[in-house]
Amino acid sequence: MSGVWKRLQVFCLAFMLVVLGSAGVFAQDSAPNTDLEGELLLWHGWTGAEADTLTNDILPAWQAANPNVTIEVLAVPFDQLKNKYSQEVATGGGPDLLIGPADWVGELATGELIRPLDDLVDEATLGNYLSSTVDALRYDGNLYGLPESFEAVAMYYNKQLMPEPAATTADLDAAAAEINAGAADTYGLALLANFYHPAGYFFGFGSQLFDENNQSTVNSPETVAFLNWMNGLQSKPGYFLQNDDNAISSLFKEGKAAAVFNGPWALGDYVQALGAENVGVAPMPVISEAGDAATRPFLGVKHIMMNADLDDDQAALAAEFMKWFTGPESAGLLVEKAGHLPAHVGVDVSGNEIAQAFVTQAETATPMPIIPEMGQVWEPVGNMITAVLSGASTAEDAAATAQDQINEGIQNMGS
Repeated sequence: MSGVWKRLQVFCLAFMLVVLGSAGVFAQDSAPNTDLEGELLLWHGWTGAEADTLTNDILPAWQAANPNVTIEVLAVPFDQLKNKYSQEVATGGGPDLLIGPADWVGELATGELIRPLDDLVDEATLGNYLSSTVDALRYDGNLYGLPESFEAVAMYYNKQLMPEPAATTADLDAAAAEINAGAADTYGLALLANFYHPAGYFFGFGSQLFDENNQSTVNSPETVAFLNWMNGLQSKPGYFLQNDDNAISSLFKEGKAAAVFNGPWALGDYVQALGAENVGVAPMPVISEAGDAATRPFLGVKHIMMNADLDDDQAALAAEFMKWFTGPESAGLLVEKAGHLPAHVGVDVSGNEIAQAFVTQAETATPMPIIPEMGQVWEPVGNMITAVLSGASTAEDAAATAQDQINEGIQNMGS
């Protein structure tokens, strides 16, 4: 799903204009630190506003604050970055630091290509980030990066059709029925019926993907409850379910759906279609059918990692830049100029409805599993949902089939 993370760039301009005009950016230390000395090499795959902000704002600010430390930068095309890094580090080269998405961590850590940070970053520092973004970077008990920004699915709503966002699924049922009663071709919720977008309810009902041995646990009473809930929406007034991203987004953009579940990358399109004044974002409604349990959508994280081959002195220097790069001054610049959602809590977005909604949703989000076995999940679980919604299978049979297929895929990995 790394392609999902890359789509974040699409919404940057709209996010800056609509959301973050008043985001807080805090200077970390006005007095230059002349104690730090050395050179660091940083690789990244950023382009556009992200690359410009790094080059024109972040690195000059670092240089002003740390005049005796030079940062050299190499931009590598994103689709080549991970392989180039892996090949260079495996032969004793490569950069000191790498910017990338969290779903690289498992592979790079397993290959001993990135260094654990547990002895370089204390708990007080980690407490400055949204806890879910830190959890997303832990693999096999160790921390392998510091989070810079995040993304998660939340609920977009059209304020003309739904003036106040539904807070619970019971509220959503009532709103959907009322909206549909006013116009038969207008819906309360248009739901993209894949796995990724409604995954907050999969996890919210208590379902899990893996056990401690990285075997599938999809076949569970909680998964059955999730599938039956999702299937039940089809018989309720005011719901439209389809596994077609264009169809779902079109309904929302045409004003025929009051709400959709989507990520921050969709903001630009929605604002262009409906106007900034009509687009709101709120956390996905909590689950009335499960005691108002919170939704737990997938969380994606962009972060910075360290070369596993650095000696202790170079690692300590690299760690200082990592903490600065993910700190409030740098993160604030990326919020203001590149539309990022900050992982650091020192960037104040409390006055911005859309940004704060995503931050609030991230607090209960489920970090995207970074283990290699995750690649075996998407197709079977997607087929599981389709089978139930189409009436081709019961929830119980579909969950059992999905688990068998996932575990078979895991068993065949590398063969």
